Amino acid sequence: MSSAVNGLPAGVTVLERGWLSSNTIVLCGAEEAAVVDSGYCTHSELTLALVARAVGDLPLSMLANTHLHSDHCGGNAALRARYPMLRTMIPPGLADAVRAWDAAALSYEPTGQQCPRFDYDDLLRPGSAVQLGGQAWQVHAAPGHDPHSVILFEPASRTLISADALWQNGFGVVFPELEGEHAFDEVSATLDLIESLAPRVVIPGHGSLFSDVTEALGRARSRLAAYLREPRRHAAHAAKVLLKFKLLELQTARLDDFAAWAESTAYFRLVHERWFAAQPRQEWLFALIGELVRAGAANCDTEFIMNA
Repeated sequence: MSSAVNGLPAGVTVLERGWLSSNTIVLCGAEEAAVVDSGYCTHSELTLALVARAVGDLPLSMLANTHLHSDHCGGNAALRARYPMLRTMIPPGLADAVRAWDAAALSYEPTGQQCPRFDYDDLLRPGSAVQLGGQAWQVHAAPGHDPHSVILFEPASRTLISADALWQNGFGVVFPELEGEHAFDEVSATLDLIESLAPRVVIPGHGSLFSDVTEALGRARSRLAAYLREPRRHAAHAAKVLLKFKLLELQTARLDDFAAWAESTAYFRLVHERWFAAQPRQEWLFALIGELVRAGAANCDTEFIMNA
C-alpha cells in the first residue's frame, strides 16, 4: 500500500504481510530508503524481493526494528547480507543481548522460534527522532507487549507505526505477564500515550492500516479489562498464539512431533505451571489444539496437524 493511499507521508509503502511476519514499512526519500521491521526468517527471500521492488533504484541505507520479536526482525540478517551498507537501529533494552546473541534473553529459545543472528549499528532511543525516508519520526517507548518496544510517530501527517502496541482489534500478547511481571498497567499507559498523540492513521505490526483510532483504542481497552479480570484468559490466549505461530511456520506437522515441540518449549511449561497446573500438561496442550481446530485456525486428524 503506497503513500497515495490513506494520506501516508510521501514515499511510504506498507507491505502488509501474513501473520507469521510482521508488516514491513518501506520509506523512500529523495536519495535513499529505509525499512521498518523485516518479518520472520522463513519469509526472508520474499522480504528481499518485496523490499527491492519497493525501493527501486534507491540505496537502502537504514533498517529500524520496533522491537526484537522474531516476526519483526527475522529478516534482518538477510537484509544486512544483501545490503552491506545497511545501518540497523534497535531499541536500547536488549542491545547487550544482541551483541552477545543471548537467544534466551531475546525470547527465541523460550518461544521455540527462529531468528538468524544479526548485529546493530545504533539505538532507537525514546525521546529522540530518527530520519526515515526524508521525514523525522519521533521515537516513543511503548512497553506492555514487549518491555523494550518502541512506536514511531510522524507528526506532520500524524502517522503512527504502532508495532504490536495497538492493532485494529487489540494488541499483541503481553509477554512479561507470562513471566510473572505486572505489565498490564504498561499496556494501559501505552494506549494512553497513543491517544495523546492523536494519530490520523495507524500502521500496525499486523493487519491493515486503519484510521478509526478512537474505536480501536476502545476495543483494546475492553480486551485489557477482560484480561485484568481474568489473567488466565490472557495466558490461554498466549499459549494458543504460540501454537498458531509455529503452525504458520511449519504448515503441516505430525501431531506427536508438534506436541513434543510444545512440551520442550519453555513458555508452554511456564504458562501451564503458573495457571493450569491442575490439568496434566499434555491434556491441557491437546485441549488448546482442540480450541484452535474449533475456531477454524487449524485442522487436525489422528496423525497430523495442519494450518487452516
